[in-house]
Formats: sequence, structure tokens, C-alpha cells
Amino acid sequence: MLSEKLEKSLNDQITFEFYSSYSYLAMSAFCESSDLSGFANFFRVQAKEELDHAMKLYDYVFQKGGKVVLEEIEQPKKEYDNMVDVFEIGLAHERMVTSRIYAITDIATEEREHATMSFLKWFIDEQVEEENNFNSLLKKVKRCENNPAALYMLDDELANRTYVAPATN
Repeated sequence: MLSEKLEKSLNDQITFEFYSSYSYLAMSAFCESSDLSGFANFFRVQAKEELDHAMKLYDYVFQKGGKVVLEEIEQPKKEYDNMVDVFEIGLAHERMVTSRIYAITDIATEEREHATMSFLKWFIDEQVEEENNFNSLLKKVKRCENNPAALYMLDDELANRTYVAPATN
């Protein structure tokens, strides 16, 4: 059974993961309206992944006998200066997600809630990948910043990203 504090932090993260999905969908819309459909595809896939993360947390709260409480989702940013801005904001967002997952893990550790600590390890590992992907793409986008042909080549590359649902545990 989850403590009240741990259950609340997991519920807050569920809402934040939905917000993350909404934010990435807004980034996708910005890219689409900028005629960068490959970048739009990247962020659309990212949005789907964040929904999976929310549902993974959602299911876990119920598995532990808790109650899921869905809160209001904040409106995401909808305007960006350019693609560098989009990826800088995306990387900062992923770093925030990491800090939030760490904070929940700290609560689980303090409470000696071993099942939750084990469950959260998947999210910790996932965040290493997420931050690395955004950091890598940000570097590429910065190199393409003043070269439209290179930006469109990267756009073509990102058009090939496909959605892969996470393995169920």
C-alpha cells in the first residue's frame, strides 16, 4: 500500500506526464505549421510515449491499491522562436521530468517502499535515454540553424521515427 505522500507524488507525475504529452503535441503542431513534417513526426511520437508513461504510472497506482486523481492539465507553450528554441525547451522539460522522478524515488527510498523503488527504475533509465536524445538532436539542430538544406535533411531523418509501445512488465 502506498503512503498518502507517495500516492500524491505519483498522481502529480501522472498529470505531469499528460502535460508532457500535450506539450510535445504543441511542439509537433509548431513544426507542422513550419513545414517541417519530419520534426512534427518526432514530437508526435514523443507525445505518444508520454501518454504511455502516464498510463504506466496510472496502472501502478491501482496495482498498489491506491486511488488515481486526475488534475487539470496546464496549457502548453504554443509559440517558439525557431527549432533551436523548441529543442532547448524540450531538453529543459526532460531534465525537469528527471528531477521529478528522482524526487518520487527519494520519497519511496525514505519510506522503504521497495516495490515503488523497483518500478521507478524503469523511469530513471528512460530519462537517461530521453535527455540524451534531446541533447543530441539539439546539437544537430544548432549545426543546421543557418543551413536550410541541412535542416531539411534532418527533417527527412526524423520523418522515419516510428512509435514503439513500451514492453509491459
